[in-house]
Amino acid sequence: MVAVITGDIINSDRDKTSDWIHVLKDYLGQHGETPVDWEIYRGDEFQVKTTPEKALRMAIHIKATIKSVQQLDVRMGIGIGSETYLGSSVSESNGTAYQRSGRIFETLKEQKLNMAIISGDKYWDRTLNLMLKLALNFMDHWSQVSAEMVGLTLERPNEPQQGIAEQLSIKQSAVSQRLKRARMDLVLEVLDYYSEKIKQLVE
Repeated sequence: MVAVITGDIINSDRDKTSDWIHVLKDYLGQHGETPVDWEIYRGDEFQVKTTPEKALRMAIHIKATIKSVQQLDVRMGIGIGSETYLGSSVSESNGTAYQRSGRIFETLKEQKLNMAIISGDKYWDRTLNLMLKLALNFMDHWSQVSAEMVGLTLERPNEPQQGIAEQLSIKQSAVSQRLKRARMDLVLEVLDYYSEKIKQLVE
C-alpha cells in the first residue's frame, strides 16, 4: 500500500517560479529521488509517492513550505491504495493510490478545498476529511511567519522552542506566540489522530 499526493501551486502566476520551486525541490529532495518518488511538471503541478503513514504530515509540511513564500498556497489530493505498475517516473506509475489521488485532486477547486484524502474506506475518509476541513479554516490563513514556524516544528519535532528561537534570532516567547497563532497544537492533534487510524487502515 502506498500514498500519492497530487498537487498544484495556487496563485503561482503572481510570483516568480524560482521563488517557490527551489523550496519545494529542496523539501521533496529530502524524501526521495526525482522522478521515481516525486516530480514537478506542467509548470506548477507536482506528484509525490510516499507511505500512508507519512502522507498527511508530508502534505501539511508541503503546505507550510509553500505558504512561507508570499501570497502562495497549495492544493493537494492524497490517495491511499495499491501500486500495480511502477513506471520510470511517479507520473507514469499506476494503481488505486494514483487514481484516487488524481480523482480527488480534480474535485478540489470546485469544492473550494485545498486538501482532501481518499482511501476507499468511506467512513474513515469522511471523518478525516471533516477534520481537515476544520483545520484548513486556520491553515489556509497561515502568515509567512506562521508557515515558517510550522515547517520548522514538523522538520524537527524534538527541537525545544529555545533551539528554534536561537536559529531564528528571536526570543523563546516569540516562538511560543507564533506557534499559538499557527494553531500548532491542533495540527499535531490531527496528525496524532491520523497516525492512530492509518495503522488500522493499512493492517
